[in-house]
Amino acid sequence: MSLERPPLDPHPLSPYVSWAGHRNRDPILEVFKQKFPTSPGNVLEFASGSGMHINYFAPHFPHLTFHPTDLNEHALENIMRVTWENQVKNVARPSQLDLTREETWPDPNERTFDVIFVINIFQVAPISVADGMMKCASQLLSENGFLFIYGPFMDHGQYTTESNQEFDQMIRSAGVSEWGLKDIADLEKAASTHALSLREKVNMPANNFGLIFART
Repeated sequence: MSLERPPLDPHPLSPYVSWAGHRNRDPILEVFKQKFPTSPGNVLEFASGSGMHINYFAPHFPHLTFHPTDLNEHALENIMRVTWENQVKNVARPSQLDLTREETWPDPNERTFDVIFVINIFQVAPISVADGMMKCASQLLSENGFLFIYGPFMDHGQYTTESNQEFDQMIRSAGVSEWGLKDIADLEKAASTHALSLREKVNMPANNFGLIFART
């Protein structure tokens, strides 16, 4: 994997997404080792993309079953291929999930999840997705479950570092209306509508955050 950052491209199978995933997967794994349940359970990933993260994490937690999802059908095919190539036994068949369409969400009467996580989507997704994410999580999380959101964010109207401000300016220069750093305050607002609250804000490498939401 090249250390040089490829051109920004949010497509789940792009070289940029692969580059970013290889940079952040070990710091995220270390947080998961501290936070994940030690008893058998289920973990759901929103926007699994290529499947690189879920197939990297799953072997470290053989007592948990990981459930990948994505909106993109090509991504779902790639997730199955990566899971098969790596012979990961505790990654379930991926399913299509659209956070803006409730009819695509899993049925909480069939299964709830101890952990739901999502990595690096809000810099290229509209903040309106947050409402669907929080509503879906509130329905699917087990009583003591949590939602983990990873990525770069503004914090209540402020850039946390100069590099994050520069990154924000770079992605906004692409001219795509929904691209740009979102604010933690807006995620908290969406969460409160669905009886969730920000329990912990973990500082991560490269000026990113791990945001942990759970039931109020």
